[in-house]
Amino acid sequence: MRVLLFLVFTIYLGIHKNFSQNSNRVVTTGVPFLMITADARAAGMGELGVATSADNYSQYWNPAKYAFASNNKGIGLSYTPYLSKLVDDIFLGNILFFKKIDDRSSWATGLRYFSLGEIQFNEFIAGSIVDQGIQRPSELTLDLSYALKLSSEFSMSVAGRFIYSDLKVAIDADTSSASSLGIDISAFYQSEIFKLKSNSALVRSGINISNIGPRLNYESGAQKSFIPTNLRLGAGLDIFFDNDNKLGFYTEFNKLLVPTPTAVFDSDQNLIGYKQPDIDFINGIFKSFTDSPGGLSEELSEITAAIGLEYCFQDSLSIRTGFFNESQNKGSRRYLTMGAGFNLNLFEIDLSYLFSTSRVRNPLENTIRFSLSINLDQSSSQTSDENMSNVDIED
Repeated sequence: MRVLLFLVFTIYLGIHKNFSQNSNRVVTTGVPFLMITADARAAGMGELGVATSADNYSQYWNPAKYAFASNNKGIGLSYTPYLSKLVDDIFLGNILFFKKIDDRSSWATGLRYFSLGEIQFNEFIAGSIVDQGIQRPSELTLDLSYALKLSSEFSMSVAGRFIYSDLKVAIDADTSSASSLGIDISAFYQSEIFKLKSNSALVRSGINISNIGPRLNYESGAQKSFIPTNLRLGAGLDIFFDNDNKLGFYTEFNKLLVPTPTAVFDSDQNLIGYKQPDIDFINGIFKSFTDSPGGLSEELSEITAAIGLEYCFQDSLSIRTGFFNESQNKGSRRYLTMGAGFNLNLFEIDLSYLFSTSRVRNPLENTIRFSLSINLDQSSSQTSDENMSNVDIED
């Protein structure tokens, strides 16, 4: 088991490196756990959330949604097993809290922790295996956000994030933990209810540029790793069939705002791999829109897309499904998701499940993901999905 854990850790470290022996120019970053979906509601809808209705986990998708939250404050707790078919001690845990200051503003904070389990390291010295001890590598982030409603239909938010990655290896004295800071800037639009044929409806849209910040430095003298600066853009439509039934349609597009790896050749001009340019993160963001050697078609292939559906009955039961797609040459992640949610007033319980449709195995495949929301101080003055479903939709 310890040998297996070491192999898993080696694989995970590999995605932190800016050098790939792959024939494809896959965009990689440090601390990739920041891109793992934190909550089961979003995970059940194809892993999207920038333009869905506000919930306790808006911190990780679009903090501007908190200005439209139906509760004055709430708590979120989630647990996601990772590589559960191989090991049992690698996981992602999340805890967050949000509070509305007034009808226009709110703040939130969250802690995300990723554990790579207990790993035994050995070194081969003079024909013998020498025990180098046990390491428990881990990574974490601490967030703080503020959201402000600028009109009855539009809000914006700014968030700050401390990022810490402790992946040092006992046998490598030059490798140490690394840290960085990230900033999120987001906006959210939610329309008033309008007539859509014989039903009522509303539309939402959202945008979030997350993890804008300096690169990580793991090794002295080595090239630094980009953090996953990411652009999310999405839209959604909720249709209210009657006071008990609602159906939501959502779509979202994502692009990593880090440079595309470029080809590296040896002295004989033989291709030996791909490497990201050694530039600062600001230049990396702007360069990421135009730097693909394959031109516009390759730039477009670096955009992932997701669609999701959510059916709600009496605001107490939700059924969800979704699909996520990534270009075969840029990671080849493609999977179908399903999920369910149960609203017990104070508590909301969400579950999700993922089915990979790609030849590339997904670390979360065949894994049940769980999240819990604790809703405190239900607001009577704030327009929400709950009272939206109770409006008069008759002609």
